[in-house]
Amino acid sequence: MSGFRKVCLTAIVMAFAVAMLGASGDTARFDELGHHRIICVCGCNQMLLECNHVGCTYSDKMRQELSAAVQNEPNDDAILQSFVREYGTTVLAAPSARGFDRVAWIMPFAVFFAATFGAAIVIRKWKERQLAPAMPSNSAAFDPYREQARRDTEL
Repeated sequence: MSGFRKVCLTAIVMAFAVAMLGASGDTARFDELGHHRIICVCGCNQMLLECNHVGCTYSDKMRQELSAAVQNEPNDDAILQSFVREYGTTVLAAPSARGFDRVAWIMPFAVFFAATFGAAIVIRKWKERQLAPAMPSNSAAFDPYREQARRDTEL
């Protein structure tokens, strides 16, 4: 095989690979949004493209809207915002990282660290408590009780 032929064949393969990468962009975005970021609003609490609710009145309409939006809108956030405007925030699989939605991301970690800190304080307090001093076992104060126990246990 000549050198020129190898270079031409390599260029054709690379051009085909690049063309195939670009061809799946909308499909990949549709799958990403439908499988990971948008929830069907019919009440099944499943991702939009995974909704198998029999007689679902929302999933087909929402899938068509998502397909049209992916073809017309280059920005995924704009697509999500249009779904939020139409169906409410319940359509999002996860809260956004803006505004008051940040509380939903921060609160689990804050509660975890507060509980860990509180448990550490309680454990420290328990360890610092002084135990009552033990009575010496050979104390003469117990002699009447020892004698009573011997008399009661004799057969």
